Amino acid sequence: MSWINDPVFINSLYIISFAFFIYGLMKITGPRTAVQGNWIAAVGMAIAVIATLLIDEMGENWWLIIAGVVVGTIIGVPSAQKVKMTAMPQMVALFNGVGGGAVALIAWAEFRDTSAYAHEPRYVAIASLFAAIVGSISFWGSNVAFGKLQEILPSKPITLGKLQQPFNILVLLAAVVLAVLIAIGGDSDLLMIGLLVAAALVGLFVVLPIGGADMPVVISLLNAMTGLSAAAMGLALDNTALIVAGMIVGASGSILTNLMAKAMNRSIPAIVAGGFGGGGGTGGGGGGGEDRPVQSTSAADTAIQMAYASNVVVVPGYGMAVAQAQHVVKEMAELLEGKGINVDYAIHPVAGRMPGHMNVLLAEADVPYESLKEMDEINGQFGQTDVSLVIGANDVTNPAAETNPDSPIYGMPILKVNQSRSVIVLKRSMSPGFAGIENELYHDPKTNMLFGDAKSSVADIVEELKQL
Repeated sequence: MSWINDPVFINSLYIISFAFFIYGLMKITGPRTAVQGNWIAAVGMAIAVIATLLIDEMGENWWLIIAGVVVGTIIGVPSAQKVKMTAMPQMVALFNGVGGGAVALIAWAEFRDTSAYAHEPRYVAIASLFAAIVGSISFWGSNVAFGKLQEILPSKPITLGKLQQPFNILVLLAAVVLAVLIAIGGDSDLLMIGLLVAAALVGLFVVLPIGGADMPVVISLLNAMTGLSAAAMGLALDNTALIVAGMIVGASGSILTNLMAKAMNRSIPAIVAGGFGGGGGTGGGGGGGEDRPVQSTSAADTAIQMAYASNVVVVPGYGMAVAQAQHVVKEMAELLEGKGINVDYAIHPVAGRMPGHMNVLLAEADVPYESLKEMDEINGQFGQTDVSLVIGANDVTNPAAETNPDSPIYGMPILKVNQSRSVIVLKRSMSPGFAGIENELYHDPKTNMLFGDAKSSVADIVEELKQL
């Protein structure tokens, strides 16, 4: 054995790659260094792949790994380059699902390659079967999330009614029972296929009842599950890179899921139970939305209001993402700042359709990171804000979350824009947001509605500001 195949050398490469993973993750936490962090982590993964290829047991299988990397690169790179920023959440869901599906297929291959773990230690069977169940759940659940975000499937909850939870429990138990049968000696391919199918049904029927309002949390949760399944598969295969990388993804995803659930004041079990968001109605927000009056405004009046303000807060939401208005919003803010007006951006943790969606969009437009204010920080400033400009943010600004115990979003922390001296809402129509309920903010006497495409509306405001 040459030094290059020495286990000590290979393990040293793994340690170096893990250092790159962790350092890259540290860099990703800030918008200025996020791109650099991605490249650092990618270098770490390249080192891990090379280390894996050097293992003696790889034999002639190295070319399969290289082929997989080539195929993945050919598909992944153009997709990532061409995807619109508004479609990034569904791409994240899709790519995450591919990871879970890969783990499930590896578990199936390991089952066949070892003759149903006939001569393997018990922990190998347990870890591999756990990876198969969780990976399959993640794959199919992520595909449902992709379908909802891409509007292939309705964003509203799709349920079996009262049978939903009993059915979910039944198919999960079926997957666990099949795993136990395999672990104690069952060697039929039908057992493994049945396990994967049962886990697939869990993934499908857990995510289908979850509405669009909870989708950012669901994406984060599925990401954590993919990481845990990869770590378990790494344990079964005795692959250090999979174990460490999977645990990093699983741990970070779990922490993020917990933080986002707290931001919505909802427990993770309640989110998984489904039935919230995307209902399409107007109930729960105060009722009778279409008959209640709203005040409309124009781009000219909006420009005048902001030009004579001291403090303006921009509240971005999915409407800004759809219109791709972030660049013209930045131009508007620069004009206001040139007039001596302070401009901040209020960021709700679950605004948009994925964790950090608004941060990504505004960073793309080179909005200074210092101007992005998290919910806890900005809520104390709304009382001194002259104008709050809400751009397509619905549920995260709805006062019903604080005032109406019958509202589905009651108890969810919101951006308290209703405390501002004046509120201007940019929106295409009076249609509800992901939660499917009416926004009480729109009927506040301090609120004016500027209807139309967000990008066009802000562009009109910019032109009016230039004339002042």
